[in-house]
Amino acid sequence: MNFTRWSARLPGTQRRAAARTDTTVSPDRRSDGSVPAARAEQLTDEAPPAPAVDDLPVRDVLDRVPALVALVHGPDHRLAYVNDAYVAAFGMRNLGEQASEALPELDELGLFPLLDQVQRSGRPRTLKSRKAPDGRSYTFTCTPVTEGDRGVLVFATDVTDHAEAAARLRASEGRQRETAVTLQRSLLPQELEEPDDLRVAATYHPGGTEAAVGGDWYDVITLGGGRTALVIGDVMGRGVRAAAVMGQLRTAVRAYARLDLPPHEVLQLLDGLATEIDANQIATCVYAIHDPNEGRLVYASAGHLPILVRDENGTVQRADEPTGPPLGTGGWMHSSGSIALTPGSTAVLYTDGLVERRNEDLDEGIAALERALSGATGTPQVICDRLVRSAGVTPEHDDDVAVLVLQHPARKGAEAERFRNAALELLGGVEAAPRARAFASGVLTSWRFPTDLHDLGVLATSELVANSLQHGTPPMRLRLRRTDRRLIIEVTDGDDHLPRRRRAEPGDESGRGIAIVATIASNWGSRRTPGGGKAVWCEFVLPKP
Repeated sequence: MNFTRWSARLPGTQRRAAARTDTTVSPDRRSDGSVPAARAEQLTDEAPPAPAVDDLPVRDVLDRVPALVALVHGPDHRLAYVNDAYVAAFGMRNLGEQASEALPELDELGLFPLLDQVQRSGRPRTLKSRKAPDGRSYTFTCTPVTEGDRGVLVFATDVTDHAEAAARLRASEGRQRETAVTLQRSLLPQELEEPDDLRVAATYHPGGTEAAVGGDWYDVITLGGGRTALVIGDVMGRGVRAAAVMGQLRTAVRAYARLDLPPHEVLQLLDGLATEIDANQIATCVYAIHDPNEGRLVYASAGHLPILVRDENGTVQRADEPTGPPLGTGGWMHSSGSIALTPGSTAVLYTDGLVERRNEDLDEGIAALERALSGATGTPQVICDRLVRSAGVTPEHDDDVAVLVLQHPARKGAEAERFRNAALELLGGVEAAPRARAFASGVLTSWRFPTDLHDLGVLATSELVANSLQHGTPPMRLRLRRTDRRLIIEVTDGDDHLPRRRRAEPGDESGRGIAIVATIASNWGSRRTPGGGKAVWCEFVLPKP
């Protein structure tokens, strides 16, 4: 077989041939092709011109090429030629046989359909970085040969070093991403706290496939007295720095939450802290407090997306006012708002990765989430997963996604009996104390508490009421509440001076009330109430049935 006729089909040959024909006439050469006499002697001294590519023996060239070369021809791809490099890689091959028998390694690589495609289309095709049976990786280029009975020239370049380097790089990036995601998840709550009156679930999906995770976070914090704080936030940017800032903000939120401050005051403190942590980092955040006695969600927002609340009828409302600028901007006085969270309602807090898309308006994403939430039923975890699926979040999603779902269950029957409330207005003077003790005794008896818990509850009520009568101002109120896990006793009055526990000297006639409550109760605390005044509470853990 004459290989010279295919030399023009080798890669680059046609371009070099065109370059030779597209030359300009030298200014020293006349139009008739003759050379001036003054230049003739100089030209005779030049070296003879190099042989043209067309004059080179093609077989010798291909045999010396370090790449693997094979030539097949005809519709059944009969082997016409393999070069020395191919033989060194895969051994001797029998010419004239069909490629399926003569070149089984190409069959294992799935190259034969590509040969058919090249032969039909007349266009070259490339198969990048396939690992061959010899353990090395090759990039295969199949070029059509149109002369004679038509064929395909297979040209395989050894890219093993590149493939191994790419594999090492991918493995390194995978380890870095795993480390970053582990760091991110370690900064998130490992287990959500479980409030008595709420059912909560959360999910976090790191965005993209690179190692630079984001700064999304969420948390659930039980404040005592039946109240629960819920928070979700997003530090702008990506990478370990964003995750570190997120971890500091989340820790600060938990510390500030223990002060039992209103939501806007918590954001005010966070705003100053965010500026101190990194003036170049800003973060959005929503901090909300649920009080089962009020049936509302009181919240404050620092540039974050609105909370969505679905009532038991499926109607969804946005809690989008008021909203201040993100944390870290400084100089803004945040304020609190509220939205109803009645029994049977579901609230959703989320980050922008759930609703923001490159080619869509943000309001469209929020509206789509509202539609998904309106039809979502089931447990908080089921709703959480459904919202993520409806938003089209996949492992390749380009932004982090955090979702926090909370439900205020509508309890009926025997379950409702385990959640009871009783309240008494404390009117008059010192006679209010025995009235409060009698009220507490009757309520605890009707709730069928054991004798020891009954007596402790009456004692705690007496001390809290006495403390309020001595140091507080009207209006005063006693509230008893039981859940399936604890008994809560709370006394409110109009004075905003918070009590503190102190050690009373043997001769002191007062100062022991809060110490007694702290000793007999499982937990106690105090907070200022909206509009002035305070609430002092304690709680007792109920024995498990």
